[in-house]
Amino acid sequence: MASTLHGRNYEETALGPRLKPCAPHDVLTRLGDKWTILTLLLLAIVPGHRLRFSAIRNGIEGITQRMLTVTLRNLERDGFLIRHCFAEVPPRVEYELTDMGRDLLPALEGFTGWIREHWPLIIDARRAFDEAKKAGKADPA
Repeated sequence: MASTLHGRNYEETALGPRLKPCAPHDVLTRLGDKWTILTLLLLAIVPGHRLRFSAIRNGIEGITQRMLTVTLRNLERDGFLIRHCFAEVPPRVEYELTDMGRDLLPALEGFTGWIREHWPLIIDARRAFDEAKKAGKADPA
């Protein structure tokens, strides 16, 4: 029997509820990588939501050229940004948020706001968990 919880379909089975990977999982996987949110946020704060590759690379501390290339390619593939190529010497390439990419920004703001609010609790929970493990307390699983 199929049911829905918070917009997510699941199936009730004899062994309990069963979930399948779906579109939200794929999008969250993309957003959860190390560089995607930083790239989107950098483009969000510049006028016109458009930057050259080198400006993006300079604007994200620690990102390598290869990882930025992969991140931009994935964001372009998913429709969050568009790549503009200019026939100049040297070639000039700019990346711009699409309407869908801009529509994602309020959701990111809500998500990152939740993280900021709960981060101290997450740190405390991790610390307590790690201390319990070091003390040899039984693993609840």
